[in-house]
Amino acid sequence: MVNQIPEDGTLLPLMEEFYTIQGEGYNTGKAAYFIRLGGCDVGCHWCDVKESWDASIHPLTLADTIVTNAEKFPGKAVVVTGGEPLIYNLDYLTAQLQQRGIKTFIETSGAYPLSGSWDWICLSPKKFKSPNPNVAPFAHELKVIVFNKSDFVWAEQYAELVSPDCKLYLQPEWSKSKENIPLIVDYVMNNPKWEISLQTHKYLNIP
Repeated sequence: MVNQIPEDGTLLPLMEEFYTIQGEGYNTGKAAYFIRLGGCDVGCHWCDVKESWDASIHPLTLADTIVTNAEKFPGKAVVVTGGEPLIYNLDYLTAQLQQRGIKTFIETSGAYPLSGSWDWICLSPKKFKSPNPNVAPFAHELKVIVFNKSDFVWAEQYAELVSPDCKLYLQPEWSKSKENIPLIVDYVMNNPKWEISLQTHKYLNIP
């Protein structure tokens, strides 16, 4: 499937697109149009969108159509997520969005080289497939999912790779949030360079 996608990014495997409120990280609470691309080989066992992994089951969609759809909504910000969106060349998509005054945000594991022009890059590295080293220096936000105690060590390793201005977040994995939130609270209180990110859209039952 990936081999069938043009290298210029004018066609992309679109899993879903929807207008909602950003639920986590630095931009929590802001209206945004979400573009979820199919295709991911990172393989997080706790992933809550495993249906995004297989790119072949999601229709190849013109990037121009995606941009036209995004333009219809009053919130002029687009979040490109996945799956793992950096599998694809996102230069064309982001250029078209920005030409129309739409800000471009990405949520990525960083497993592939950076493409696209971004107003905000959220890097969420995963142990299952280490990030490409060219992504971390450009991240505006580092968001590490805490599934067990070893993830704090993992988080600190990547905090050393991002820029000094990068926002640092620890976010509990949803299925273990009750047991991990107290650990994260203690950790942030002792390491105040970090902040807590919560999946507020799940608490508020927002898509």
